[in-house]
Amino acid sequence: MAGDMDHLTKAARQLLAIEELLGGQYVPAGRNPPPAQGPAAAGPGQVVAASGMTPEEKAAALKTIDDNEVKGCVKCGLCHGRRNTVFGEGSPDAELMFVGEGPGEDEDRTGRPFVGRAGELLTKMIGAMGLRRQDVYIGNIVKCRPPNNRAPMPEEVEACWSYLVRQITIIRPRVIVTLGNPSTHALLNTTVGITRMRGNWQLLPSIGPDLAGIRVMPTFHPAYLLRQYTIDNRAKVWADLQAVMAELGLKLPRKSP
Repeated sequence: MAGDMDHLTKAARQLLAIEELLGGQYVPAGRNPPPAQGPAAAGPGQVVAASGMTPEEKAAALKTIDDNEVKGCVKCGLCHGRRNTVFGEGSPDAELMFVGEGPGEDEDRTGRPFVGRAGELLTKMIGAMGLRRQDVYIGNIVKCRPPNNRAPMPEEVEACWSYLVRQITIIRPRVIVTLGNPSTHALLNTTVGITRMRGNWQLLPSIGPDLAGIRVMPTFHPAYLLRQYTIDNRAKVWADLQAVMAELGLKLPRKSP
């Protein structure tokens, strides 16, 4: 009984901490429309050429990969412990894509990315940018839950790699936000830690046709932020997100009083 109460108390504190992201000096942006698409969407930085597919064609292409390949995938040992694969969700025409490491327990149960406490925080972060989850695309580098939520092993990342590359190829985001070390290391082919990488714009290597040069912003994973919920870490993540907003030409939040 005491253990259950401790767990509930910890969960309540974390949820209260999530709400604090939108308070104090971290003033959220007003509602931003989804970023404009295609060549006319010129912003402060590089514009990635559109794939030539309509949003409907992109959605159909993503669904085909999910239904015909990912749901029945047995390329690595993670398939043996999963309840559901977790492909990704959001706008197939998004200019902003978030990439994490892999599904957790809640994601494995529901088949949706970022729906646990870390997902609640990510949703708040997206809301603070004046966007909604359906305005962006959210995915992971692996599509099945690693045991005990450990980081994916190299062979597991390799098994799922083509799925992620094809997701990016179809969606053609202008900006990718990598959440934490595993996704940052995989997409940028680096071993530099997230503490040094975060907040510094990077360029996506040539991982697929015409993908080299997509702007990448590494930042802390929401799960880490929940564990280390300090004013300093919150300020760093919020600064990273505001840099992304500026890159996409989104309306920045008003200054706090």
